[in-house]
Amino acid sequence: MSGSELFVGLMSGTSMDGVDAVLADFSVSPCHVLAHAYEPFSATLRSDFNALQLAGDDEFRRGALAANALMDRCASAVKTLMAEGGLDAEAIAAIGLHGQTVRHHPELGFTIQLANPARLAEQSGIKVVADFRSRDVAAGGQGAPLVPAFHASRFGRSGIHRVVVNIGGIANVTDLSLDGSVRGFDTGPGNTLLDAWCERHTGEAFDRDGAWASRGVVIPELLAALRADPYFALPPPKSTGRDHFRGQWLAPFLRPDRDPVDVARTLVGLTVNSIADAIITHASAATEILVCGGGAHNPLIMRGLRERLDPRVVVTTAERGVPVDQVEALAFAWLAREALAGRPGNLPAVTGARGPRILGAIYPR
Repeated sequence: MSGSELFVGLMSGTSMDGVDAVLADFSVSPCHVLAHAYEPFSATLRSDFNALQLAGDDEFRRGALAANALMDRCASAVKTLMAEGGLDAEAIAAIGLHGQTVRHHPELGFTIQLANPARLAEQSGIKVVADFRSRDVAAGGQGAPLVPAFHASRFGRSGIHRVVVNIGGIANVTDLSLDGSVRGFDTGPGNTLLDAWCERHTGEAFDRDGAWASRGVVIPELLAALRADPYFALPPPKSTGRDHFRGQWLAPFLRPDRDPVDVARTLVGLTVNSIADAIITHASAATEILVCGGGAHNPLIMRGLRERLDPRVVVTTAERGVPVDQVEALAFAWLAREALAGRPGNLPAVTGARGPRILGAIYPR
């Protein structure tokens, strides 16, 4: 490992809207974000990734081209970070690259995050660490979520029982118990169903500030039917993705007479209740809930969590030092650092793997 403690983290999550990038300094504690960049996906690339969620013709070629396009977006984000930080490539120890998840089937022994790390290493001139999830899956784990180890490092505090909630396309929780143990799992849909429904009915990629859904009302019988999905009752460790919670999953529950805005409000209710149920069931003693990810920007979701989880304190990670859009990218910068140091990046209690594993494949600069 080089002497540099500067790492880049790149995250493109299940919302499939773009790449969040951070330049982080790990020479200080807590680690400090020096620069943040966001590269949105074009409508074409977003459509390509969505299409690759399902079987189709010429998937290998389409997947490879989409991965190349993603690397170009990542390289652009890295360039922006370097300019903002006034640094050259030699100053950076490595890039932690998540890639774009298009299939997640740990029960079948695989998970696919589209990427072309060699292309990014060539374009950036920086060492790249990628493919973090597959080693955990090979060891019998879910390969997800991987962020709880970072959550524990950054947000764990003696004497405070915290839960960190990340609401991306899929939502996940990390339970940071008073005894120092760490658990975590995917709770179910975060923004993915709501985003797709919003785009279908309004043409917008997401419901900014929850403004559209706030005009609707929850449909109790629909919410009850959605909450009855067996996934929610499964014990952790568990993980899920857009393979399961997608438009085809929602379609059988809908009726033509449903007002689309009421369905949107009900989908917000599903996100809120699935997260709150998970915390109440598996981390009932928690006193502080820290929320990050795109869902933290949605006032409807935040208000719903505060109501369901009262008297627990519910705040965003920004109020504890890390802006909500930087947490996951920062986690993958941290995972790259762990990989180069030869330290395990997974938590078997979270993923169900047979033991700790060093995660990631390294592509030299």
